[in-house]
Amino acid sequence: MKTDSDYYKLGIFYFNPKDKRVILPKMNAALGWTLNFGNPISYIIIIVFVLLLIFVS
Repeated sequence: MKTDSDYYKLGIFYFNPKDKRVILPKMNAALGWTLNFGNPISYIIIIVFVLLLIFVS
């Protein structure tokens, strides 16, 4: 049985296509939140964020 920590790549990138959550707490919840890179919506969020940074500056 896999645990959430088994889905972390390089220890920092969470990738689990079966998990429907887009944003979830990091392995150590005190460190904040992370994106589920197994969910395509995560990439849309990153693209929108980068575009906002480009157009605002």
